[in-house]
Amino acid sequence: QVQLVESGGGLVQAGGSLRLSCAASGRTFSNYAMGWFRQAPGKEREFVGYISRSSITSYADSVKERFTISRDNAKNTMYLQMNSLEPEDTAVYYCTADFSVSKIRVGQSDYWGQGTQVTVSS
Repeated sequence: QVQLVESGGGLVQAGGSLRLSCAASGRTFSNYAMGWFRQAPGKEREFVGYISRSSITSYADSVKERFTISRDNAKNTMYLQMNSLEPEDTAVYYCTADFSVSKIRVGQSDYWGQGTQVTVSS
């Protein structure tokens, strides 16, 4: 089992920045690919991006050039740096983990956190 805990959410004005963290425990963090999803009110959960075990990243078009995912295996933590935030980025953000980036990409990964709220005001 892998336990995931997100933190760093909050309220920010449009154009601002936030950094989310996802702390993992339970298994060897470096063995897992990690990802971020988000879900806005009344909408389906959507893919934000992932980082592979070798730190290769991929992003949804809607966040490319604005969001950056990184990982620190020594701290068992993944990060989501969000810049130039827009009201449309308002959502609950979830981190996820799996051995397979393919499963992460389609939202079928095995492990999920509880989420952290990000609200961007206009």
